[in-house]
Amino acid sequence: MSLPLPPLHRFRPRLLDSLNGYDRGRLVGDIGAGLTVGVVALPLAMAFAIASGVKPEAGIFTAIVAGFLISALGGSNVQIGGPAGAFIVIVYGIVERYGLANLLISTMLAGVLLFVMGWFKLGALVRYVPVSIVIGFTNGIAVLIGLSQLKDFLGLETPRMPADFFSQIGVLAAHLHTVNPTAVAIGAASLAVVVLWPKSYTMPTAPVGGLAKLRRLSAHVPGTVVALAGATLAVTLLNLPVETIGTRFGGIPQALPSLALPEFSWATAKLLLVPTLTIALLGAVESLLCARVADNMAEIPKHDPNQELMAQGVANFAAPLFGGIPATGTIARTVTNVRAGGRTPVAGMVHAATLLVVVLAAAPLAMNVPLAALAGILLFVAWNMGEWHEFARLKKFNLTYRTILLGTFATTVIFDLTVAVELGLVLACVFFIWRMGTLFSVRPVDRADLPPGDVVFELYGSLFFGAVGKIEALPARIPEGTRAVVLEMHRLVLLDTSGLDALQQLHRTLKRRGIALVLAHVDEQPLSLIRRSGFEAVLGAENVVPTVAAVFDDVPRPPAPAEAPARRD
Repeated sequence: MSLPLPPLHRFRPRLLDSLNGYDRGRLVGDIGAGLTVGVVALPLAMAFAIASGVKPEAGIFTAIVAGFLISALGGSNVQIGGPAGAFIVIVYGIVERYGLANLLISTMLAGVLLFVMGWFKLGALVRYVPVSIVIGFTNGIAVLIGLSQLKDFLGLETPRMPADFFSQIGVLAAHLHTVNPTAVAIGAASLAVVVLWPKSYTMPTAPVGGLAKLRRLSAHVPGTVVALAGATLAVTLLNLPVETIGTRFGGIPQALPSLALPEFSWATAKLLLVPTLTIALLGAVESLLCARVADNMAEIPKHDPNQELMAQGVANFAAPLFGGIPATGTIARTVTNVRAGGRTPVAGMVHAATLLVVVLAAAPLAMNVPLAALAGILLFVAWNMGEWHEFARLKKFNLTYRTILLGTFATTVIFDLTVAVELGLVLACVFFIWRMGTLFSVRPVDRADLPPGDVVFELYGSLFFGAVGKIEALPARIPEGTRAVVLEMHRLVLLDTSGLDALQQLHRTLKRRGIALVLAHVDEQPLSLIRRSGFEAVLGAENVVPTVAAVFDDVPRPPAPAEAPARRD
């Protein structure tokens, strides 16, 4: 008889629950937060797209389409979705290797995979990714983002940058003589503005003096927008010799693209397996980590991870139909949303509508946006993305944590994120198995009431495939003349089939030496496996006893082997 499948997750967006009791106060707060986040998202969407090797409008369209769907269909009250810095390196590599059309197909396939993950209630599994892996690949991506922006920041005259880390360094080094001082000045000024401009999330809420009030008022305008507007104005008025969105891409269209299905074939889909898995895995991890951070920032219901994954799936399937790139939850924009007063998904929907209005009304203004300014903004994003203090704290943690974090970081930088996560998970599993194996022990027990010829060992921990070596070595610890070996198992919390096989082999080895094997005080899980496997029948029911004391009274012992000398007192 086949086992019934677990129930699938019910598709119910958080928006439906949030609208219960929705009043004017919440609407005003959500509209204000949505407008703020929309302004913040505009320069970031363009910057992320350009850094990913696609046109700037691809980032804006992603923020509009995916951002709206993630908020409207998601499982979080305040999550803001759109293009993310974590995807820059991944998208750039896919475009370089497979082309833009295949990026769109990979993103749509990843959307299907994300939806299925949420449908089958796999959202909680993402939480099992060790934090050392998350920090390792996040820091690695931050390094790669920073490196990829040096070309535009310095205004270098180079061909299209390769995706490989060492190749990028070689290209940058070979073209350093083409540095554009004007581009460096614009990039540095933009970076300084973003760093020094007051941040809304750091402003005090208590009554303050005049200067502090001015800073708090200034913080309502994001520093990224100030830097972008200032740099664009300078380029326009002074006709500065730097590369702009207009000179490289020809500007931004003043309308959403028409719906278009990319050409699809199963042969192509098979080749895109790794990019698809990479986009889906990174999207799941980033979105659910972001949602968990947001849960702790305001008095809102905890997010539903499975519903969030389903919404991410729909968004990533739909965005490529409009020329978009992969999308996920974004921490910076989500934090801005919460700090600005957003409390329901309506704020995220307003954020998407704000971007749409900007595209329809002000797209031609982007012609003179200097790429050096966007590079300066992204350098700030990369710095904020990395958890650099974790490197300084490594000495406080054990070798396992340090190896996984540094291994994931180095692999992300040198190879790619997929290999890095795979390596990190393998290392985490290997170290976990090793650690659990070291926790298992076989301890001799010295009892005053122990009859001659009997020895007792206590099993402690989990007897699984990583710890069977200690059972295999047990016969060597048993002295000649022993009549019975008693394994006290009340501290054995887990027994797997490999551990069971080790016990069966121990029984056969002892039987050849004329020694009985007795199992005492066996817990429920090990006892169930011992009975189901038939080992209890082989051992004899009389040799599985409730306590060690029962062994001395009830269990018959075979005679000692002829070659074993009698025990002398």
